[in-house]
Amino acid sequence: MRLSAALLIGVSLLAAGPGCAPYRVGTQSLYSCKVRTVYVPIFESNSFRRGLGERLTEAVQKEIERRTPYKVVSSPDADSVLTGRILTEAKGVSVEAPTDEPREVTYFFTVETNWIDKDGVTLQAMQPVPLPEALVQVFSSDEFYPEIGQSISTQQQRSMQAVARQIVGMMEAPW
Repeated sequence: MRLSAALLIGVSLLAAGPGCAPYRVGTQSLYSCKVRTVYVPIFESNSFRRGLGERLTEAVQKEIERRTPYKVVSSPDADSVLTGRILTEAKGVSVEAPTDEPREVTYFFTVETNWIDKDGVTLQAMQPVPLPEALVQVFSSDEFYPEIGQSISTQQQRSMQAVARQIVGMMEAPW
C-alpha cells in the first residue's frame, strides 16, 4: 500500500512537471512569451504641433520597459515592431467666461497603433485609442483649466501618458 502511494505520487510529479509551456509567474503571464524585444520607431503625427510624435514615442517606450517583460531596442531587427500615428489632436472650449475667455478646455487626442512580429504577422489587433472617451471612463482627465494656470503642454503630457498606458495594456496576451 505504501509503495503504491509513493509510486502514484512519483508518477503524478513526473507527469505534471514538464508540461507543454513554461510556467510564468506575476505580470509575465500577461504577455506573450514569443516576443522578447520590441522596436518602437517614432510615431507619425497628423498634427501641426511640433514634437508630439517624439513625446508619445518616448512615453510608450518607457511604459513598455516599466510594465512588460519586453526590452525596447533601437533596431528594426527586433522580435516585434510597434508603430503608431497620431490621427487627431485638438482642443476646444467647453466653458467660456462672460468675457469670452476659456474657463474649461477639452483636449482631444486619438492614436492608431499596429504591432507586428518580425515576419509581418499582426500580434495583437490594436484599435485606435481615442481620447477623451477613454479618459472619461478610466481617468477623467480630458479637461484642463487655463484660468487657474493649467496649460496645453501639461494636458498633452497627461494625455500621452494615459495613451501609453492603454497601448501597453493592449499588448497583453488574450486569455
